[in-house]
Amino acid sequence: MPPRHTAVLLMAYGSPNRLEDVEPYFTDIRGGRTPSREAIEELTSRYRRVGVPTPLLAVSMELGRELERLLNLDPPDDQIYTVHLGMKHWTPHIATAVEEVVESGADRLIAIVLAPHYSKISTEGYRRQVEAALATAPRTAAPNGAAAPPSLEFVESWHELDGYLDAVAENVQRVRAEFAHPEDVVAVFTAHSLPARIISEGDPYQDQLLRTSELVARRAGIEQWRFSYQSQSQTGEPWLGPDLVDTVEELAAHGHRAILVASVGFIADHLEILYDIDIEAKEKADALGIELRRTPMLNADPRLARALHALVAQRVAAVSTVRS
Repeated sequence: MPPRHTAVLLMAYGSPNRLEDVEPYFTDIRGGRTPSREAIEELTSRYRRVGVPTPLLAVSMELGRELERLLNLDPPDDQIYTVHLGMKHWTPHIATAVEEVVESGADRLIAIVLAPHYSKISTEGYRRQVEAALATAPRTAAPNGAAAPPSLEFVESWHELDGYLDAVAENVQRVRAEFAHPEDVVAVFTAHSLPARIISEGDPYQDQLLRTSELVARRAGIEQWRFSYQSQSQTGEPWLGPDLVDTVEELAAHGHRAILVASVGFIADHLEILYDIDIEAKEKADALGIELRRTPMLNADPRLARALHALVAQRVAAVSTVRS
């Protein structure tokens, strides 16, 4: 029998490669509806300030290569792994990555969004793209002669994954120690805001974020911490809060002068980190006389690759146990 081939699909949001890409990228996010000229100019100005391309694509590709290396270090004789990368709103598209998986003859596909927390609004969008691509991708003959698509296992969340929590906590500890008076530091954990209606709809997003924050704070030995949202979009409906900038103002009003920001809802450096925290929140903190530092993003950190390796190994072992 030929070895089983497990393909791992890593997925991220996407980011334009050039300033000229901002309009079609923004249009894709809006489901094909062209944004207003003012909105395009505002987003373009932000990308101009942080620089394009952002590191998102490069670090995601590097992470994928390292994960593939780890998975194939000592696999069982009947197992091989490949890792693929797809972006939700830019190139390389998820559909392109899924087509590569199908053409490779993989018989199992494990899909992982490079964002640890589940929400129906965001996570299910990735799932729909994967399922649609599987349904329409050209199929090659499987080893038994049948043209069969790979079975899909979609990882909905990994917000309590030990390696991820450990890496974030270690970064929190290290940056906290850089302050002149670490005991006075307030840690603020953040994630992308979403429309507030998801709470009444029973979405687990906020509960998962608070759980991650609690676990990271505990591992890092942090007692003073808050949770805030960031990167709210202007859609005309209420979004989850409090916003990071509002939290900075509140902490300043209560006499705090040292804030450590750790974005547990993000993995890589992109606009929401490089602009919303490093520019917008930092400018507010500077104006209020607050020292604000943030933890480095994990990006292609080997600790994250090892954590994802453990996640994939768990999923493969679970399927193997069921079949045996």
